Amino acid sequence: MKTLLEKIKSLFTQKPKPASEPQAQSAVDEPPTEPRSKQKPKADRFTLISWVVTIVLVVSLLGSTLYYKSTLPPTVVTAPPQATEESTGVGQPQVGAPNVTVEGSGFFQSIFRELQLKTNIPERERTEPVLYRVSRGDAMYNIAENYKIKTETILYVNEQLEDNPHSLRPGMELTIPPVDGMYYVWKEGDTFESVADKFYAEAQDIIDFTGNNIDLTDPKVEVGTKIFIPGGSRELRNWAADLQTATRGAGTGTGEVNQTNVCGGGPVASGLGWPADSHALSGNAYGPGHLGIDIDAPEGSNVYAAGTGVVTMAQGGWNYGYGNVVQIDHGNGYVTIYAHLSTIFVTQCQTVGQGAVIGLSGNTGNSFGAHLHFEIRIGGSNINPYEIVQ
Repeated sequence: MKTLLEKIKSLFTQKPKPASEPQAQSAVDEPPTEPRSKQKPKADRFTLISWVVTIVLVVSLLGSTLYYKSTLPPTVVTAPPQATEESTGVGQPQVGAPNVTVEGSGFFQSIFRELQLKTNIPERERTEPVLYRVSRGDAMYNIAENYKIKTETILYVNEQLEDNPHSLRPGMELTIPPVDGMYYVWKEGDTFESVADKFYAEAQDIIDFTGNNIDLTDPKVEVGTKIFIPGGSRELRNWAADLQTATRGAGTGTGEVNQTNVCGGGPVASGLGWPADSHALSGNAYGPGHLGIDIDAPEGSNVYAAGTGVVTMAQGGWNYGYGNVVQIDHGNGYVTIYAHLSTIFVTQCQTVGQGAVIGLSGNTGNSFGAHLHFEIRIGGSNINPYEIVQ
């Protein structure tokens, strides 16, 4: 092989022989016109052709490789969960890695991830209560929503509210538990089962709650210890019952046991409508601790009769925290109540039509900011107004 290459090289590098002897002799006798050192060397054609062939081969191979890679289908890499669960250092195992698919077609395939400037650290579950100072404009509903708990939970653990969300005042400090439930001071003779039954909870939930610091190997609680009952509840004071349902007369079916019969007969409403200009709530919605809705109504806004009926109460004063209040018996089993009014335009036993202005909104009674407190009762019991009007 080596001999063959040398022969090929000699073919490209061999110089032509002289045509005649005199010319060769003349070339020897005549002195060179330029020094030999200054004469340009002739190009080695074999070397040049070798380099060209090599470059062509390399480019062809590289192009073929890239083209082959670009035609490959997406690659799916599956990691078994048991091989990817590792300890995070705080006793929590990581979730097994999901299937990863390399998508797209091109010369370079990669897994694209969203750029994050900060590391996302999961928020730890809160086990201790926090104190919240009430500011002007706060409402029980908004506070509960911000902490992802129910409004009645706030009432359970804050005795200063007396089970009434309208007792909220600026500057008041509220205890906000970590989850829905209530606190309880352990008494002599208590057991986990008896306490759970008393507050409609589960005994195991009390034991497992981290904030209670109960030894799981020997669960017990010392007398006088304050514990938290997750999911616990109790009966809230029915402050709405303080203001009795006033009906137009006996046999109307709007008051039943808890009623006061006044006035006489009158027109019957065919339906009920919205009692204010605004359809937005100012804070408190209907719930176990709030048997009505608080409608956004700035001081002096019109308050309308929700339906045709007879005014059975038009009374100023404190009225168990209702302030200036109006009740209307609609003769179809429903009674509506309008509370915290600044001005009352109607009188007891007056007949009104749907949409009639019966007063102006205000901030009287146990009210935290001007709004309209609106209730609907049937048979003397409160129902959610949203089930009747929108």
